[in-house]
This record gives sequence, C-alpha cells and structure tokens, in this order.
Amino acid sequence: MHPADSHDVIRVRGARVNNLKDVDVDIPKRRMTVFSGVSGSGKSSLVFGTVAAESQRLINETYSAFLQSFMPVTSRPEVEELDGLSAAIVVDQERLGANARSTVGTATDAYALLRILFSRLSEPHVGPSSAFSFNLASASGSGRLLVEKDGKPPKGEVATFEFIGGMCPVCEGLGHQAAIDEDVVVDRSLSLNEGAILVPGYGVGTWGWKMYGDEGAAAGGKLDMDKALGDYSEREWHWLMYQEPTKVKFAGINLTYEGLVVRIRRTLFGDREPKQKHMIEFKERVATTGPCSECGGTRLNEAARTAKVAGTTIPECTAMQVSDLAEWVRGISDSSVGPLLANLAAMLDAFTEIGLGYLSLDREAGTLSGGEAQRVKMIRQLGSALTDVTYVFDEPTVGLHPHDIRRMIALLESLRDKGNTILVVEHKPEVIEAADHVIDIGPGAGNDGGEITFEGDVAGLRASATTTGHYLDHRMPLRPGEEVREPAGVLEIRRASTHNLKDVDVDIPTGVLVAITGVAGSGKSSLVHGSLGGREDVLIVDQSAIRGSRRSNPATYSGLLDPIRTVFAKENGVKAALFSPNSEGACPACNGQGVIYPEQGMLVGGPSRCETCGGQRFREDVLEHTLHGLNIAEVFDLSIAQAAEVFTTGKAQGILARLVDVGLGYLRLGQPLTTLSGGERQRLKLASQLGGKGTTIVLDEPTAGLHLADTERLVTMLHTLVEQGHSLIVIEHNLAVVANADHVIDIGPGAGHDGGEVVFQGTPAEMVASGATLTAEHLQEWVGASS
Repeated sequence: MHPADSHDVIRVRGARVNNLKDVDVDIPKRRMTVFSGVSGSGKSSLVFGTVAAESQRLINETYSAFLQSFMPVTSRPEVEELDGLSAAIVVDQERLGANARSTVGTATDAYALLRILFSRLSEPHVGPSSAFSFNLASASGSGRLLVEKDGKPPKGEVATFEFIGGMCPVCEGLGHQAAIDEDVVVDRSLSLNEGAILVPGYGVGTWGWKMYGDEGAAAGGKLDMDKALGDYSEREWHWLMYQEPTKVKFAGINLTYEGLVVRIRRTLFGDREPKQKHMIEFKERVATTGPCSECGGTRLNEAARTAKVAGTTIPECTAMQVSDLAEWVRGISDSSVGPLLANLAAMLDAFTEIGLGYLSLDREAGTLSGGEAQRVKMIRQLGSALTDVTYVFDEPTVGLHPHDIRRMIALLESLRDKGNTILVVEHKPEVIEAADHVIDIGPGAGNDGGEITFEGDVAGLRASATTTGHYLDHRMPLRPGEEVREPAGVLEIRRASTHNLKDVDVDIPTGVLVAITGVAGSGKSSLVHGSLGGREDVLIVDQSAIRGSRRSNPATYSGLLDPIRTVFAKENGVKAALFSPNSEGACPACNGQGVIYPEQGMLVGGPSRCETCGGQRFREDVLEHTLHGLNIAEVFDLSIAQAAEVFTTGKAQGILARLVDVGLGYLRLGQPLTTLSGGERQRLKLASQLGGKGTTIVLDEPTAGLHLADTERLVTMLHTLVEQGHSLIVIEHNLAVVANADHVIDIGPGAGHDGGEVVFQGTPAEMVASGATLTAEHLQEWVGASS
C-alpha cells in the first residue's frame, strides 16, 4: 500500500472541549459516521467544537493576513492531538441571513442560472444576465478620458459607459414599499422648536434634530423654526418630509440632507433590520409594508419582468413551485443552452430529492426554518466536484416527515460514495441504522457525559448496554383509549388561505394535546402560525434565535439571576448589584465577560481567558461572599440540575424546576445563549414562559435535538402541562409524540400546491385504523414495531 493511502482515520486524542473528558477516538474517513447520545452528552463538542473547528481554523490560516482580518477569529480547540483532518464543510441549522435581498434562488445559485437562460433566450432581448438581477441597478455616464497613444501627449476623448441591471427603480429591488404614517413621524400642531419631530433620537437639541430643526433644514430650505408644521406651505412640507438627498452646508461641514420620510425608509426599511428595541417598536408604529406599486413585488424593472422565454417571464418562473419549475425547464429544447438547462434541471431536481420541492425561488431566505435552511445549504454540495472532503451535518432530518427521511439518507450516502467523509450528529433510529460507523457519547448529559460509551457498527450498538442501544428498537405505544382526553372546547379556524392553504376550515380542540402532522411543506406551520399567531391567550414558542448579547445565558434569560442575587445580597448584607457580571460586581479588566476579545485587525487568535479574574467574570472581593458554600462564579458554573439541588426554596426553585422539566438540566447557568441549538432555545423559551394561568401553547417541533430517551420524558412533560390546564398544539413529525396525542390533525396530502388540505382529524388510534395518509402509513409501521 502506498504511504499516502494509510491515512484512513481522523485521530482525536485528549479532547477536552466543553464537557469532553480527554476523549480518544478514531473516526473512519470516507465513511458515514453517526454520533449519538443523549442531549448534552458532548456530541456537538466533539464533532463541531473539535474536528470541524480545527479543520476550518487551519484552512483560514492559509489565507493572507488581509483576508483573515475580515474572518471570525477562532482559537485552537482544547485537544492534545488531531491528525488526519481534511477540509471540513459544516452544514448546520443556523438560519440563512435575514437580508431582505436574499432569496432561495440567490442562496443556491439557481437564480443565477435562470438569469443566464433569460439573457440568452428572452424575447425581446434585454441584455446580459445582470439585466435580470434585482440587486443591480442600471447606470450610465460619460466624461472626458485622457488617452496616451504612440508616446504622444495624451489627448482628451469623450468616453461613455452603460451598465444594464434589473433592479426596480422604485423599491430598489426589495419588492416592497413602506407606507409611512406622517402623523407618527411629526406632530403637525407643533413647531420644530417645540419638538414636532416624533422620531426616537430626534428630540430638540439632538444631532438628528439639528439636521432638520437647526441650521441644516433652515439653511437649505428656509424653514420657519417657530411655525407649526400644519401651517407649512407645500414647498416647506416637501423639503422637511420628502426631499431627495441634497448637498447642504451644516455647521461649516458639507453634508447630505434628506427628508424625514426618505431617511426613515432608508434606515428602517432597507436591507438591514433595526436592532434597538425602541427603533423596532417605532418601525411597527410608523408604517406598513406592501408590494411595490411599480413592480408588484417582483423586484425587477419593466424590461426584466416582461421579457419571456417559452411564454413565461422570469418573475413567473421564480414564483413557481420548484418541482413545477423543473418541469418547465425540461420543456425547453434549445441546443445553444443545452448544458445550462441540464445543470439547472439537476439543481431543481435536487430540491425535490432533499424534500424542498414545495419552495419557490422567490421565497425570502430569512423565512426558512432551521431544517429548511440546512437542506438549502446542502443543495450546493450535492453537485459539487469536490471529493475527500469532510461534511459535517447537525441533525439533517430536522423538519422532515418520516416519508422524506429515507431520501435524506440516500443523499448522505451519495455524498459518501463520492469519496467524502460524512459526520452526522443525529438521534433518528433510521439514520443511525444507515451508518457505517457509530460513536455513542454519554453516559449522561453535561458533567455526566463527555465519554465514549460505544464505537462500532450498528449491530454492536444494538447489543451494547448504552442508552442509545436500549432505545434503538424501542417504540412508545399508542396512548390507551381510556386515557385519551375529551376536549374542553375548540379554537375555530375559518377559510385559512396563508401560503398554500386552500380555504381550510378546522376546529382545533382545547384542553388536550393536539398534534399537527403532514409532510414537510404541506401547510402545517401556515395553518398554525398564520391563523393562531397574534390571538389572545395563544403563546407561540418556536426555535428562532433569542435576542440578546454574548453575555446572555440561561440564568439571565429565565429570570433566575434576580432571585439568586437577592438571596446572595441578603445573606451577605451587601448590594444585589455586586452579584451580576453586567453590573457593579463585574471584573473591570474584561467587563464581566470572562474573556478578552482581541481587536479584529490584530490577528492574535480567538478570545482569551481574562487573566485578572481567571474567567470567573467577577471582582475578587465579590467572590469572597458565599451562599450555601458557593461564591457567585461557582453558582454560574453549576448545571441547572445541580442548581436545583442547591436552591430548593422560593422563586429560584420554581424556575429551576421548570428548566429541569423541559429537559435542560444539563445546561450550565452561565452558558452563553449563542451556543444553544434551536431545540434548546425553544425549550428554554417554554420554561421561561410557563407557570402562569391556563393558556394555549404552540410548540414547533419540540423534539428537535432530543435523544430517544429524552423524547419519552418530553412526552410526559407535555401531558403534565395539559393536566395543569394548558392546551397544547404541537407541530411535529416524531411518531412518539403523534402516537401519544389526544387528537391528530393531518395536513396534506402532499407538499406545496399538492398540500394545504386537512386530510385527517381524529385520535391516533383512528388514524392507524384508517391508514389513508402518508402519516397514517408510517404510524402503522411504528405501532407494528412497538407491539
């Protein structure tokens, strides 16, 4: 054997990232390895925090110092030896950027191929592919150009240029416009000197106000500072509110002046969403957004949106369901663009293969769920010519119906068969059984995990004494008929037509556990979120990111820190503010963060532990105060389960009990929220919002990220919530939850325009008896395996 062929494993020695306990393991290359174990056992720490992190860090170091200055600064993971690494491509569940210009088509390059097709074949001919881009504006210009010829003195020649873009000139390619309520922007009864401008940050005397109420507007537009705005002339009103950007001299400085409405549209309704809470609230008050009056929401100028190929415009193409668009592409026969058509059809077919055939290319990327975002990222990799690459997946089956999971497994196997190494963090038995190699981490979560409990093939895992091995063939049976609850009432939904819903009428029972099922894209979320969102006494708990900084953690988000600080202060006779890393007790060197973040351009590695406080985040004198033998830094380092054993009374006890009930006992109180998965974020939100009066709670795939054993505990917790007086509506694919619901509403029969109908209502037992839907077929298999 050639020496180069001997590197057939990724060798990990002494891994100590997060809760890993000096882990030694060999991961086979060019095989599909599934990492299993209970939630919080250390799977992600090994796969993402160790293997993938070091691979990407080493690749980044090959770039120039200039490029590295624009990259995230990462430090080497805590591991003694990593050998045999190949380039890692991480395909995680982080949602695609919320940039309003990013769509499914632009995120996958499918729209780029479609633009080239239209640039070649459209009638009338519009121009190059840029002429169909809603992110590029048309531009032209002319000027005198000095040209030097034959060594003679340069002569001036007139030069012109023209660039053809497809951007709608009115909405600037966003597809929507904001209708600004002028009376929310200003008070017409007041003058500028009296505070007529109501925009946050534009009070009298502020810098923003001075551009309008002082020398800026007064000098450029000759506004009367003491005149009520209601008495302004048409010229004055236009200058104050709608003047396009104009150069003015303000306080001796040349600046650009623009009307208030123009500024608000640019700053609040542009590419980037405001981040300050008060500006978000102002945006919600000041305007409503709707389709652009010029382009009708297509984002394109008239030439781009009216040119046709095979009788269809490009906006009509992007609005099609991807599976239908693929058929349209295959219907075009033109040898001049043969390879382009083949590549575009293959990419569109990949959408369907990966369970996303119901999407349209004009769907905004920021509206995709975490599972959909992960599968969109996979589209680019399926046709890649790269080989000997390590692909790292974080639960690729999240959001997939059992019907679609088999196709996902086939796609993972196709990537492996091209000679790539596939590392998958997964809980689904179907994926585990398809693995070439399994590495189980445990035995428990948090401090009770971080060890390799099994490595080998699936047969060995099944015969092992691990929790995963025990649950691999375990199936929770149907909820017994005598335990099925009777509804207390109903939530009426009438003529629901959000997205693909077809005027759906349905009554959702209250006082029970309701499972909303159906294949991905059938209309489940459209029905629940589109019809119940915003209703009084309906609490929607999803997996979206939690607003907050890198200082935020479970203790601060859940409200647990306040009672703990109060008890600490009372016990030690000092102020409560001393026991917050964000207040008076913070270490002055790191400002209570525990780490020092380097300047972006210094290229000195990632954040380093603060030498002053040793990473404990508090001043030394604060750490002298103790409660139950622990200082405040040691309390932050406790897991939620450990803290529940320490704080057994008062408000803290109730908060900790709810956090344990939702399966988060393994998280540390001080763990940054940015490190939590989507499922963990959802359960943290749920725990933080429980404890009140009976209400209707909507959960969107609460089993995401949960081990089979944890799923069983979650089902018990869901029933406990119902017994406490809550009504639970769960959007879910996990058959353990479906089998134990009181009532099932199945949406389908297919995805996209093939879905959007209620195809079944009743108990799980009635669904098994009917067997008339895809969900029913898989539930029948589940029940058969459990009996």
